[in-house]
Amino acid sequence: MAHPKSAHVRRYWLLRLVIAFCFAQGAVSMARPAVSYRALALGADERAVGVIAGVYALLPLFAAVPLGRRTDRGRCAPLLPLGVALIAAGCALSGTAASLPWMAVWSGVMGLGHLAFVIGAQSIVARRSAPADQDRNFGHFTIGASLGQLAGPMAAGLLVDGDPGRGGGLGPSSALALLVAAGVAACSVTALWRIEDRAAAQGPDGPGPAPAKVPVHRILRTPGVPGGIFTSLAVLSATDVLTAYLPVVGEHRGIAPATVGLLLSLRAAATIACRLVMTPMIRLVGRTALLAATCALGGLLCAGLALPVPVWALAVMLAALGFCLGVGQPLSMTTVVRAAPEEARSTALALRLTGNRLGQVAAPASAGLVAGLAGVAAPFAMLGALLLAAAGTAVRDGRRRPDRAPQDRTPPDRTQPDRPGSGRPGARCQWPVARSEHDVDHR
Repeated sequence: MAHPKSAHVRRYWLLRLVIAFCFAQGAVSMARPAVSYRALALGADERAVGVIAGVYALLPLFAAVPLGRRTDRGRCAPLLPLGVALIAAGCALSGTAASLPWMAVWSGVMGLGHLAFVIGAQSIVARRSAPADQDRNFGHFTIGASLGQLAGPMAAGLLVDGDPGRGGGLGPSSALALLVAAGVAACSVTALWRIEDRAAAQGPDGPGPAPAKVPVHRILRTPGVPGGIFTSLAVLSATDVLTAYLPVVGEHRGIAPATVGLLLSLRAAATIACRLVMTPMIRLVGRTALLAATCALGGLLCAGLALPVPVWALAVMLAALGFCLGVGQPLSMTTVVRAAPEEARSTALALRLTGNRLGQVAAPASAGLVAGLAGVAAPFAMLGALLLAAAGTAVRDGRRRPDRAPQDRTPPDRTQPDRPGSGRPGARCQWPVARSEHDVDHR
């Protein structure tokens, strides 16, 4: 039987990781709309805002796989403070940039820092979670992101809410918001002390030779991995373009920046609510049905944002959309981790993040083109089609890989002690449990 104190310690690392992620994501979520407002103050149009938002993902697009390879060969924790430093630097330097090209450069630095932090953090969750608890732990981990997305836009809106025009007060106030975001990012360092279990990082048998590299094409051909990557890309693209373009929509519809910040925070609050009840929803309807239904409904709601609705209706739609978008990220993480070869899980997660960043490059650029041709609300219709395609992908993958709860396939002596209704003591969460899960998935 696992000692109660050791069980408490196992949960403590996840809480600290959630806190750190909350600060890091809060800084990024605060900086993204502030960057859009500062770009508008510097004379950017809708297309330029889309380009700057896309550059945020450009550097990470090339760095994700090398960082994932490095994490598969060693520890994850060093990536976390590195990511925090880059996020803080990108935020601060964006606030002092006096031209659009330099804003784009520092936006890319911020994106690189966010990628490094997320790869390290997701790999820690994957290594320290038993198969039966992956959905729950990844869901709790992403609550940190949702909390940051809740507070960040609201704080940015309050700081930027000066002159609603394209000049005047937007320049200094958006610069202040970016400098504050840099300070928020630095706060995440306080929760990172000894965040990683060194024994788990070395593997169950202690230090040994580095595992052989699994070719990227083999990972991408593994059933379940491409679908998980595409679902994550679609959901994150919707969230990212929504964060970048709702300020532009607000400018055209006469919605104050503070109100825009509240609307974005409302979406994030609904995402938190979704992840708190995600485990019972999975038990009720199954992973595939839940993922497909929320992507489909999210696509319809996202397309509906293109309509000239009043602010109260926009708030209702954003709340429902936030609830739907809360499912895709944690379930796509679990899907990729379970499907990928054990020795390449961090690389597979990095490939998932590469897909995310590819979407963050293409979606804002496409949104900027669509906005320039068809109006600022048109990108939301484009995102609606992308989410509907993700729903179809989830249904297709579900037919190939039928839902079966991981706890039903996990031996009883490996059951976690806090699983509701089990009543059985658990053993340590180690990689051999994950190996057993992976072997079962590929029978």
